[in-house]
Amino acid sequence: MSAQPDMTEARPVWGVIWMLATGLTFVAVTAIVKHIGGGVPAAEAAFLRYILGLVFLLPMIRSLLNAHLDKSDLLFFGARGLAHGLGVILWFFAMTKITIAEVTAMNYLSPVYVTIGAALFLGERLALRRIMAIGAALLGAMIILRPGFRDLNLGHYTMLGTAILFATSYLLAKRMADRVSPTVVVAMLSITVPIVLAPFAFAVWVTPTLEQLLWLFLVAVFATIGHFTMTLAFRAAPMTVTQPVTFLQLVWATTLGAVVFGEPVDGWVVLGGLIILTSVSFITWREAMLKRRAITPVDGATKV
Repeated sequence: MSAQPDMTEARPVWGVIWMLATGLTFVAVTAIVKHIGGGVPAAEAAFLRYILGLVFLLPMIRSLLNAHLDKSDLLFFGARGLAHGLGVILWFFAMTKITIAEVTAMNYLSPVYVTIGAALFLGERLALRRIMAIGAALLGAMIILRPGFRDLNLGHYTMLGTAILFATSYLLAKRMADRVSPTVVVAMLSITVPIVLAPFAFAVWVTPTLEQLLWLFLVAVFATIGHFTMTLAFRAAPMTVTQPVTFLQLVWATTLGAVVFGEPVDGWVVLGGLIILTSVSFITWREAMLKRRAITPVDGATKV
């Protein structure tokens, strides 16, 4: 049986902080993959990103050996590796077809699936205020995408599959983060995903240049940091608190796309980003107030 980590009470503010850090690192990953473009096939680029990232396993080996994973743990980690590996392939492909803002906005379907899944399968409470805030954030993403009012290509449809697969991966990560340390969760993802990606990569293999390998190594650096901070966020607070924070990635991604890659930004993007930012700010403030009330009740606090 896996060792049960010492779980402290939920810390919503720290959960939000760790998820903010996660968003920044994943935006950096998006920018680098966009820069690489279609020079390396999507499946191969994803595979190389994880192979190069295996160097980060070295300091994790002791924690991995001491985890004493049982068959059930390995089954869950294997399932997560399969879901995440397929999702990564689709995500790399989408990055060559649509803008950074579009990829980020469509990825918001994943947190929605995660939040609903956490309530249905992990028993996390979904209060009315939080449902309304998440709905408002999703509305902001839909305002940016404007489905039905613009042409969609294969990249958009690919991102639909990516969102479902990543949501599955994150739910499994949450389940395992309650059983083992964040280091073990990240290490097992680094081991299982390359195994899933290998046959897809070899089927389309193109010899990469040294520069492409260096960029992909940077992807591995930022992605590994992102998965670690994401796991810390999962341990600090329920998913229904941390997942809405990922909507802030759109603000950073849209700015990056405009400044670095010359991708156009219109008023709809600004409006959607403001709605998202307002929703996330409300959730963060509300959870902080509830946390304070649990420690020292304040007269009138329930009137918020």
